[in-house]
Amino acid sequence: MAPSLDTIFAALSDPTRRAILSMLLEDDMAVTDVAEPFEMSLAAISKHLVILANAGLITQEKRGRVKWCKLEPDALRGASVWMQGFGQFEAVNLDAFERFLAVELSDPRPDREEDQDRDAPPKEEE
Repeated sequence: MAPSLDTIFAALSDPTRRAILSMLLEDDMAVTDVAEPFEMSLAAISKHLVILANAGLITQEKRGRVKWCKLEPDALRGASVWMQGFGQFEAVNLDAFERFLAVELSDPRPDREEDQDRDAPPKEEE
C-alpha cells in the first residue's frame, strides 16, 4: 500500500529530512555519509531516515557492512500532483509553499481589516 499524502508531507515537513532528500538526488549514499554534514548523532539521523523510508521517499539496503540510502523520486509524484493543483507552485517546491503559508497565516486579509476597524474604538478627531 502506498503511503498517504499526510505521511509524505509529514516526512517533508522537517528541514533536515528535506536536506537529506536533496543530498540523495545526487547518488545513493551510506548512512554515515548522510549524517556527516549534520550536527546531530547518527541515531538522530537514523530516525529521520526511518521516517523518510516509512513515507516511501527513500529505500535502505545493506551492502556488506554498510547501510545505503536511495531516493525514490516516484514517491513524490502524488504530492507533486497535489501541489500543482494550486497552479502557482513549482512541482515539489515545498520551501516556496512553506513561505506562502507563513505569509498567508500571518498577514491579515483585506476583508479582515474591515472587521478589525469595526471592533476598534472610534478615532478621536483633532
